[in-house]
Amino acid sequence: MPKTVFLTALIAFAVSVLFCPFYIALQRRRQFGQQVRADGPSRHLKKAGTPTAGGVVFLAAATVALLLRGNFSPRLWMALLLALGSALIGWLDDYAKMAHGRSLGLKARSKIAGQALLTVLFTGLLYLSGNYNPVVELPFAGTALDLGWLYPFFIFLIILSTTNAVNLTDGIDGLATGAAIISLLAFLYIALESGLVDLALFCGALVGGCFGFLIYNLHPARIFMGDVGSLGLGGALAAAAILAKAELSLVVIGGLYVIEALSVILQVLSFQLTGRRIFLMAPLHHHFELKGWSEWQVVTAFWALAFIFALIGLLEWRPW
Repeated sequence: MPKTVFLTALIAFAVSVLFCPFYIALQRRRQFGQQVRADGPSRHLKKAGTPTAGGVVFLAAATVALLLRGNFSPRLWMALLLALGSALIGWLDDYAKMAHGRSLGLKARSKIAGQALLTVLFTGLLYLSGNYNPVVELPFAGTALDLGWLYPFFIFLIILSTTNAVNLTDGIDGLATGAAIISLLAFLYIALESGLVDLALFCGALVGGCFGFLIYNLHPARIFMGDVGSLGLGGALAAAAILAKAELSLVVIGGLYVIEALSVILQVLSFQLTGRRIFLMAPLHHHFELKGWSEWQVVTAFWALAFIFALIGLLEWRPW
């Protein structure tokens, strides 16, 4: 089975590497470029206009690889639904930014409404396919909790928090792409150990697609993943965690995303309550940039942190 997963990842990698230059040229012709935050690090201003919405590349590459491998199962369809559905919300967000020529896209309530609809569809398919299980294992506790009728709301919380946390992590060339590869590899291992070959193929296809995209996304990036990519990856990680029954292990494996999201929450709360900021800028990666770290220093340090969290999550995880 690992050979099948490897071949799927290799196909996605090849498609991503070959397709990306054409997509970059297309985005340049369409003038579909990145809108940079005015209050961000000054050295990011030169990135304005860099082609964006590159998440289309690795998501399309992963989908093509899975279609070529065939043998779609209900679990694989559900994983793709959540990943591509989240990506669609992200694409609409990217398009709104380009249409209005600013760094803000869809309104928060529109995103939440879309994610709520995805949750309903995903939960319904879970139930119809016989994969619905409201029992959640508590990491490091050696016990589990039956959420009963609260489980659909828990699924919504996972989708909402994961997509937004990955989106916040996407702020420096290659950071979110590399971190997602590490997290997806962890869930690929969990899927194989649990005998979920279809879910392992899903994770492997995305790993291959992201590796191909990373060649063009490394500093200095020739293309950014955009919200279509970050929300799509967030949806993919949420799907992997839910379908592998490792929902709360995602909090550990995705510890980097948790830290990035917490840095924003703490920054906002601190400023509202005291008028002072904890960090020079949030999310956290921008704080280190303003401290004088180069982009490569921040990215490699955060990748290392993502790797450590993934290892801790796998050491703690136990198959059902």
